Amino acid sequence: MNSKDVKYSRFALVNEMLETADIIRNFDPSAARIFASSVSARKKLFLTGEGSSRIFPACRTINACMKRGAGISVVTEGATQAAEYDLKDFTVFAASNSGQTKEVIRLVTRLKQEGHDAIFGLTANVNTKLESVAAMTHILSCGRENAVAATKSVIEQGLFYDALLRAVTDLKMDGLDKLGDQVEEALTMPADPTMTEIISKAGIIYFAGRNNGVAEELALKTNEITRKKSAYLEGTFAVHGIEEVMNPDEVLIWIDPFPEEEEKFSECLVKGVGMNIFSISSGKTMFPGIRIPANDEYAEYIQLAAGWNILVEAGLALGIDPDKPVRARKIGNEYLPG
Repeated sequence: MNSKDVKYSRFALVNEMLETADIIRNFDPSAARIFASSVSARKKLFLTGEGSSRIFPACRTINACMKRGAGISVVTEGATQAAEYDLKDFTVFAASNSGQTKEVIRLVTRLKQEGHDAIFGLTANVNTKLESVAAMTHILSCGRENAVAATKSVIEQGLFYDALLRAVTDLKMDGLDKLGDQVEEALTMPADPTMTEIISKAGIIYFAGRNNGVAEELALKTNEITRKKSAYLEGTFAVHGIEEVMNPDEVLIWIDPFPEEEEKFSECLVKGVGMNIFSISSGKTMFPGIRIPANDEYAEYIQLAAGWNILVEAGLALGIDPDKPVRARKIGNEYLPG
C-alpha cells in the first residue's frame, strides 16, 4: 500500500489501515489501569464481542496470557453463546466498535439484571447503548471507521487488552514507537506481483497458524476485502484431512509457520495437492511470501498488518471497491430500541 498513490488513498479502508501506525505510537497504556483491580480480584477475565471486535483482540490476549503464565484465566466466546455460561466469577469485557451490537447489548443487559457488577464495555463511539448498560466503558481513541471492515479499531482493542493484562501482572508496556514503525513497514511493503496474481485468482484462500487471532481475523477480512471464500485452519489442521478436498487453484497463507511442520505442509499441500503456500514470517521459511520485521513481544500486530497488505493488493487487482460491499454491513446485527 502507498498512501501517496491515489490507487490506494481513495479508499477509506486503506487510509484507516495506515492510521494504525500512529494509533500504536500514541496509545496510552495507563487507560487500562482503572479496570485492573477487578481482574486482579477475580483472577478470571471473560472477553466477548462479535466478529473483528472479538477474534484478534481476545485470542491474542489469551495467547499472551498463556505464554507469560500470568496466573489469570482468560476466556472468550461470542455474546450469544456466552449467555449460556455462568459468568458470575468473571470480570466481563464486552467489545463493540459501534456500541450498538445487538448480541453484546443483550448479554450485558442480562448480566446486569442478574446483579453482575463487573461488566465493562470497549467501544470506539460515545453515548452508545453499550456505554449506558455497562458498569464502565473505555472509549477507544482511534475514532469512527468509515470502512465496513474493522481495522484500526481491532489494533487498538488488542492494545487495550494487552495493557490491561500487563497492569494486572505489573508488566510495563514499552516499545510502542518501534512497533508503530514496524507495522507501518509491513503495511507499505511493495507487493510481489506474482503472489498477488496467484492469490487474486485463487478459488479459496486458506489461512493457517496459531490460535492467536491473526489468521482467523485475516480469513474474515478476506471475505470483506477480496469477496473470496476463505477458511481458517488452526495450527496444523491443514494437513490432517482437509487436503483430501483441496484443489490446485486454492492458496494457503501461513502465518509464522512452525519450522518443524514446513516439510509436512510442503509434502501434503504443495506436492500432494499442487497448491501454493505463502508465508508471513519474520524468519526464513521454505515458502515465498512476506518477510516482516521481528518483534517477539508484539509480532501479531505486524503479522496482521502484513496480511492486510496482501489482501488489499489482491482486492484491488480484482477491481473491487472495498468500501462498498454488496451485503456486508458495518454493524452486523444492530440493537434498535423497542
